Amino acid sequence: MLIHLQEVCSPAQVGVLRDLIDQGAFVDGEATAGRVAREVKSNEQLETGARVDTVRTEVRKALMGHSGFVSFARPKTLSRILVSRYREGMAYGPHIDDALMGGRRADLSFTLFLSDPGSYEGGELVMDGPEGSTEIKLAAGDAVVYATSAIHQVAPVTRGERIAVVGWVRSLVRRPDQREILFDLDQVSTRLFERDGKTPELDLILKTKANLLRQWAED
Repeated sequence: MLIHLQEVCSPAQVGVLRDLIDQGAFVDGEATAGRVAREVKSNEQLETGARVDTVRTEVRKALMGHSGFVSFARPKTLSRILVSRYREGMAYGPHIDDALMGGRRADLSFTLFLSDPGSYEGGELVMDGPEGSTEIKLAAGDAVVYATSAIHQVAPVTRGERIAVVGWVRSLVRRPDQREILFDLDQVSTRLFERDGKTPELDLILKTKANLLRQWAED
């Protein structure tokens, strides 16, 4: 299961992040790839410096302030955040992300798009699944969250450049089926409250969700 999060960052926030990123010094992205992934990875990354630290802080704040992200991911920690750049001819072939990031279990990955999709060609995030491939190319400020275990790739950029922030989440709830149940209960309870206000039926749903979270959360 994956989710498209709209407007994680406003246009103004995207502008601030892009200004910081555009002033940074990029390095070869192979430096952060494992031995196998290095064979298919061709991009650049912004790794160190005060600017990238500010970018990481702002992205964390934006994600943790987005109700859809919190409901879907149940984040305990955001273990690693990288700024990636793909210029013409660059791509990242099929790969899976590491199970551990910074010594912490990685359950979910995210990509926050920071380039206007009309400013570059190619560069789609391609998710492989049992029903085939899904191509994802979102508006600047939107994000997609997906299972870290999924095989995925970044298609070759054929014009322009693709700037994105990628990162990994350790969830309070390890199992994806349990996270999906909690997410569904959040969606139902929100819609019921918007439609009917506080009711005994809503209280029962919230009680059930809380009890499940107590059983499943690894705090």
